[in-house]
Amino acid sequence: MKKIRVLFVCLGNICRSPMGEFIFKDMVKRCGYENLFEIASAGTSSEEAGNPVYPPARAELAKHGISCLGKYAVKYLPTDYNKYDYILAMEERHVRSVCRISPDTEKKVFRLRDFCKQPSDIADPWYTGDFKTAYAEIEEGCSDFLRWLKMKGVIE
Repeated sequence: MKKIRVLFVCLGNICRSPMGEFIFKDMVKRCGYENLFEIASAGTSSEEAGNPVYPPARAELAKHGISCLGKYAVKYLPTDYNKYDYILAMEERHVRSVCRISPDTEKKVFRLRDFCKQPSDIADPWYTGDFKTAYAEIEEGCSDFLRWLKMKGVIE
């Protein structure tokens, strides 16, 4: 069976997108769906490439029993578009950046919170310092995305 490939995207791939990656990995594991998915994250910028997850983001994940050990920032590449089924950006500007790098011909680039009742960008906790809110918004987005996949019949 072909895995559902999901890529989370933010600017540097050290805060929000790795939080999305590891929250979603944890969520699908708890639901018994881990074998159905391939989940990763990347940044639209290369400025943080090779750096580990930002310590406050790592700490917020750890508060919820989630480890991101071994994750290092990578840049989103044009070839990623064909590799993934869903590309979930944290902000509208990341959607635009992804679409500049690789045009969204198959309509698979979304903001993560586009699946929520109140779609919105997720503020960058690097600037706001509010990793708790970022975590909550990302978790809600992941949960609603999973619900959407079930509703669409992508998973049972």
